[in-house]
Amino acid sequence: MKSNIASLLLVGGLTAALNVSAFEPSKPSCIAPAKPGGGFDLTCRILSTGFANAGITDIPMAVTFMPGGVGAVAYNYINSTTPDDPNKLVAFSSGSLLNLAQGKFGKNLDENDARWVGTAGVDYGAIMVRADAPWNTLGELVDDIKKDPSAFVLGAGGGVGSQDWMKAAILMKSTGVDPKKMRYVAYEGGGEASAALLGGHIKVYPGDVGEIKGLVESGKVKILAIMSPERLKGDFANYPTAIEQGYDAEWTILRGYYLGPKVSDEAYNYWTAQFQKAYKSPAFEKVIVDQNLVPFNMSGDALDSYIKERVAFMRGLAKEAGLTN
Repeated sequence: MKSNIASLLLVGGLTAALNVSAFEPSKPSCIAPAKPGGGFDLTCRILSTGFANAGITDIPMAVTFMPGGVGAVAYNYINSTTPDDPNKLVAFSSGSLLNLAQGKFGKNLDENDARWVGTAGVDYGAIMVRADAPWNTLGELVDDIKKDPSAFVLGAGGGVGSQDWMKAAILMKSTGVDPKKMRYVAYEGGGEASAALLGGHIKVYPGDVGEIKGLVESGKVKILAIMSPERLKGDFANYPTAIEQGYDAEWTILRGYYLGPKVSDEAYNYWTAQFQKAYKSPAFEKVIVDQNLVPFNMSGDALDSYIKERVAFMRGLAKEAGLTN
């Protein structure tokens, strides 16, 4: 009899312990590592609105702002101040990963100093020229660039080393042209870059699919290639990829979220499960599509592996382009 009682007490104790260890968020928040109104704000709004619309979390998710260094300030804050806080998710982008690859988040911080938990969606690079430009295919443009790379001015919203610059560098590399020989003009953002293209100040604009829909519909620009792994669906289904035209020029603009490096497995697994629920919800997908992003569903260990492979790829690009040693 005593043995049975002891067994029941043991089982009860284990059940209680499991209940105590089960994580539930108390004050969930999404940190947007920039000022309000930008891409990181958008990424956090997708999370807060998408989870609410899909009925994922009962507690509203707050959005806070921590600008600086395309995510550098937030990354350092999480690592130095709240590395184990399970309620703080932080938005990241491919631009964040590129800066990580170049060591711009600090010499002692890399892609291993976060727990990459879920994605919001993706956008893709696109190679655009003015509607009256003489090129109708990427191949025609490339043939002219090869004749005299210095005669072609490319421009986009971001300085040397940014992901917009990297898109141009990848295009050059895929054509056999040394990226260091290209003439690149940096603008404050996509709006200025597209205005420069329309004004004839640059000949080629390696922009993003999500931001160019209006320009394409207006008939002012034409897309020579989209830098996606395969053809997009919907409004951009008629535009060929650079890859299918024979150029290894792919650039996926990923938006997602990470947790601090010391967050418990219980909390990490909880958030991973919430993202997996969200990916099955039409309401969550609608929030993503409404923001001109393409759904890209990846979470947990699969995302962690993908991020680390992506940063390693970017590190190699940065070194080859002479941006790092």
